[in-house]
Amino acid sequence: MGMWFVPLSSVLDAHGLHSIKPLAFATSALACFVSPLIFGAMADRHASPVKVLRGLSLATAGAMALASFAIQRGWNPWLVLAIIQLHALCSSPTWSMASTIVLGRLRDAKREFGPLRAMATLGWMIGCWLISLLNADADVLAGYSGAFVWLLVAAFTFLLRDTASPSSLPPITLRQRLGLDALSLLKNHDHRVVFITAALFSIPLTAFYPYTPPHLKELGLSHTVAWMSLGQVTEILAMFALARLLIGWRLKWVFGAGLAFGVIRFACCALDTRTAVLVGVTLHGVSFTLVFITAQIYLDERVDPSWRARAQALMALMSGGVGNLLGYLGTGAWFDANTSDGGTRWPLFWTGISLAAGLVLIYFLAAYHGRGSGTEKATTTPTP
Repeated sequence: MGMWFVPLSSVLDAHGLHSIKPLAFATSALACFVSPLIFGAMADRHASPVKVLRGLSLATAGAMALASFAIQRGWNPWLVLAIIQLHALCSSPTWSMASTIVLGRLRDAKREFGPLRAMATLGWMIGCWLISLLNADADVLAGYSGAFVWLLVAAFTFLLRDTASPSSLPPITLRQRLGLDALSLLKNHDHRVVFITAALFSIPLTAFYPYTPPHLKELGLSHTVAWMSLGQVTEILAMFALARLLIGWRLKWVFGAGLAFGVIRFACCALDTRTAVLVGVTLHGVSFTLVFITAQIYLDERVDPSWRARAQALMALMSGGVGNLLGYLGTGAWFDANTSDGGTRWPLFWTGISLAAGLVLIYFLAAYHGRGSGTEKATTTPTP
C-alpha cells in the first residue's frame, strides 16, 4: 500500500497527469462506499476471508500493474483514472478483510492485536524505503514493484489456515448480497456511536498528509517525508502499549484519550513553530491508534462472529469512505479559505481543524455508554 499511495502524487506529476491527481486520490474514498461491504458480505456468507483476500490480492496486483503501464504509455488521462478507480475497488476491502482474518485467530484481541497491527505500519515504512532505494519516487517502477508485492501477499495466503465456508444459510436478498444489511448494526446505540465517531474523526484527520508537509517546509525543514515518519514511530509504540491500556481502562476512556490527543496535536500545529508542529506530528500516531485500532478491537469483541467481516467492512466505509471524502472536500475548502497571495494563515487553519476534532470528542463522551451503563447491551446484534 505504501509503495503505491506515497509516490503516486510524484508519479502523476512526472507524467503530465497533474490535472487528475485530486481525483486519483479520491478513488479510494469512493471505493470504500461500495467495495468493502460487498466483499465483507461474501466473506461472511459465501467464501472464507482467506480466499476472498487471495482473490482481491491478485486483482489488486493486476490493476496496479495495468495502471502503471497506462501511465507509462501515456494513455488518455480519463482512462488512466478509470484504471486507478478499478485498483481502488480491488484494494479497499483488503484492509478490513485482513483485520477479520487476524482477529479471528487471536485468543485475546486486547493483548495480541496491537503488536501484530504494528507490523502493518512497519510494512508501510519499509515499502516507502524500498521505493526510495530503487530511485522510483517519481517512476512507474513504484507501481510495478507494488504489484509484485501484492502477488507475494496472494501467495502467502496459501500458508494461512482456511476456514469453512457457510453451507446452510437460507437464500439471501440483493440487499444482503451487496452487504447493505450491515447497516442494521447501526441500530445498536454504542455500535452507532463508534461508527459515527470514526467517520467524524476521519474528517479533520484528512488534513494531516496534504497540509502538514508544506507547513513544515515553510518553517524551513527539508526532507519532510522523514519528519512525517515521526507519527508512524509513535503509532508503533502506541500499538505495543494498547494491550495494557485496554486491560486497565474502559474502552470509553481509551477512545476518549485518542480523540483528546487528536485535539492536542492539531492545537500544537496552530502554534506555528517548528517544535510545536513536530510535536503535533508525533502525537498523530498515538491518536490514530487509540481511536481506529481500538474501534477494530471493539467490533471484534462486541459483534457476533457471523457479522464480523461486515462490521469491519462497515467501519472501512464510514471512516475511509464517508469520513475521508467529506474530509478531503471540507479541509480542502478550509485551506483555500485561509490561503491568499500572502500565504497560508496556518494558526487559523489548524485552530479550525482542532476545534472540529474537539467537537467529535464532546459528541463521543456524551453519546457513548458502554457495558454496565443501564442501556441496551453492546453485544446486541441483528439476526442475519
